[in-house]
Amino acid sequence: MANPPAAGPLRRPSSPTRRAVLGAGLGAAAAGMLSGCGSPVATGLFGVAPPASKLTFWNLFTGGDGANMIAMEDVYAKRHPSTDLSATVLAWGTPYYTKLALATAGGAPPDVAILHLSRLQTFVDAGLVSEFTSAELESAGMPTSNFTPAAIRKATVGGKVHAVPLDTHPFVMFYNETVCRKAGLLDTHGALKPINGPAELTAALRAAKKVTGHYGGVVAITNDPSTNLRFFATLYYQLGGTFLADHGTRITIDDDLAVKALTFMRSLTRAGLMPGSVDPTGVTSLFSTGKAGFLFDGEWQIPTYEATKLKFSVAPVPHLYGPKPASYADSHSFVIPRNSAMDAERRSHALTFIKSILGSSQTWAKGGHIPAWLPVRDSAQFKAMKPQADYVAAADAAHYDPPGWYSGAGSEFENVVGAAIAGSQSGATSPAGAVRAMRAGLQHYASAKPPVG
Repeated sequence: MANPPAAGPLRRPSSPTRRAVLGAGLGAAAAGMLSGCGSPVATGLFGVAPPASKLTFWNLFTGGDGANMIAMEDVYAKRHPSTDLSATVLAWGTPYYTKLALATAGGAPPDVAILHLSRLQTFVDAGLVSEFTSAELESAGMPTSNFTPAAIRKATVGGKVHAVPLDTHPFVMFYNETVCRKAGLLDTHGALKPINGPAELTAALRAAKKVTGHYGGVVAITNDPSTNLRFFATLYYQLGGTFLADHGTRITIDDDLAVKALTFMRSLTRAGLMPGSVDPTGVTSLFSTGKAGFLFDGEWQIPTYEATKLKFSVAPVPHLYGPKPASYADSHSFVIPRNSAMDAERRSHALTFIKSILGSSQTWAKGGHIPAWLPVRDSAQFKAMKPQADYVAAADAAHYDPPGWYSGAGSEFENVVGAAIAGSQSGATSPAGAVRAMRAGLQHYASAKPPVG
């Protein structure tokens, strides 16, 4: 579910066999299934499978995440010199998923691939990923009990595990420590005092605004449908709301609950506590220069603000509604695409690679992501990692995009719902009007014949 990170540059490989970066530009053959376009992959859609000594891995990580993944791959390569790891980076989002689907359907998939768990159901329905049996995971040293429960549940479709979670990347709340200290919002240990309920969050934003002289908080609204969805969905999920059912063919939006969440969000922009129109660049400027005390965004933005002089920390989005906390999130995961040419030896190499990357996920956490592998997440080393260790609760309360052929990271579901929310936040439409727009926009996809499943 994370957008492409804005962190530092990706280290270039010394050899094209280590990492090939592929461009976009595929025909419309896969557009019906995954709503995207891309180009023929390097291994070709029709060809012989690589030998067991060669392990192919596809991912969509660039920037800081890309550099971290390369470091983790290097650890594996040093420990397994007899295996030739060939890692390929493709364009983030729908183009990546289109290429992965085409390569798998064409009989030449990678041995291992990254998949957002919000996209898993579609790939399972299309028969594009293989199952991990309990015995296989146990034998490889990856029992399901060693993963964040919410993530492993999402990785399980039809009672069978089809993905190995790498992380949870939730929508969280950043806070400027200097602003919040002056506003009286920190405790004696320098941590943010608990904020529970809409009234307490409003009061905290008001106190922060008195200090900044500009805004209490900020969240991207303009030209950022995904962030609009994440903020809204966090509150809507706390209220117990749902979006879709029956693989996306039925819309289940609760109008009253959706209007309640949107009305509260709009109250913050209407009161001037948060801007009603701001794009991602403006968000970064406002928060990094101390003109907003709070920021609602994905934890993957941590490297962005670590590169500034800003003193900040991160907490889960406050528990505003309902009996239990809920945090909108997604997870990167590993899948083994279906491949009739994969024998037991090559599958063993794939499992060993996945286990190695999980073991290095302290490195992955540098990008803000919470390791799904509990031996790392529960380690003293990770618990000392700040601010990452301060929002682990968001991973335990993770709620994902609903299953649907047009849903998931970078999908039309996010575009439709996010655009409607932006209209409400800016005041261009009412909360009730935004809900009607969501429903109307989603109906086009819900009433269409699903291309898979």
